[in-house]
Amino acid sequence: MARNRKQSLLEEVIEITAMLPWWVGVLLAFVAYFPCHHYATAEILAPTSIAQMGSNIASQVGKTLATVGQYLLPLVFLTGAGISAYGRRKRAKLFEDIQEGPAFHLLNGMKWIEFEMLVGEAFRHWGYVVSETGGGGADGGVDLVLRKGGEKFLVQCKHWKAYKVGVTTIREFYGVMAASGAVGGFVVTSGVFTEEAKSFAEGINIELIGGTELTAMIKKVKRQPQTTIAATQPALQRSPATITEPNCPKCGSTMTVRVAKHGANYGKTFWGCTGFPRCRGVVSID
Repeated sequence: MARNRKQSLLEEVIEITAMLPWWVGVLLAFVAYFPCHHYATAEILAPTSIAQMGSNIASQVGKTLATVGQYLLPLVFLTGAGISAYGRRKRAKLFEDIQEGPAFHLLNGMKWIEFEMLVGEAFRHWGYVVSETGGGGADGGVDLVLRKGGEKFLVQCKHWKAYKVGVTTIREFYGVMAASGAVGGFVVTSGVFTEEAKSFAEGINIELIGGTELTAMIKKVKRQPQTTIAATQPALQRSPATITEPNCPKCGSTMTVRVAKHGANYGKTFWGCTGFPRCRGVVSID
């Protein structure tokens, strides 16, 4: 069925506005109103010749559009601002509920969209700038785009009735992450990951966060002062964006920040060769 073009455009504007801070929507409403109001109330002189009739008709059409637009555009932007404010309150409430309540029950009782909102709010508390892609439902691709220190990270949320997230999901996400130029990524689930998925994630810049880990990290945000929150953040956030990437001491290729998944250095970051697994060159980060 064909979609109403005007309605579709308005819905897109509302959706985009809802992704912005609520006050931006309010500001856009004022910015849209005054130019439209000025043009809607402007006097249009009657044509004095046939040659001026075309210009006069165009001015009348513009005046009519401005008359409608002075009310319609602010309404659209204010609707988006309202959705943004509601979403912000809802995300904060979900975050507080996990901090205060029986997290396992709450996580599994959420809808997939609520789980994505919770994860986005968690990353905001950990110092990231979060963009919600509005992605794709319970099994979408990239659900959040994070930015920190000039670097981009991707997040995929998995809130399935199937409790375990397998290696196929991690492998596909790794391909998307590499194609987008992201320096790292997170796969977050309300459940757990299979051992095969964990093994695949070792040595690549993807952090797997299960329901238990997510809950613990959210609860720690409340208990610790703001100056020590960094200790509760995912390891990838603590990558030193201000340090110049070294060249691999073995093959000369560029290097990227990775996280040790096992051994005595578990959880620590290091420079790993981008040619891994062909080249296993590493450089420690002091």
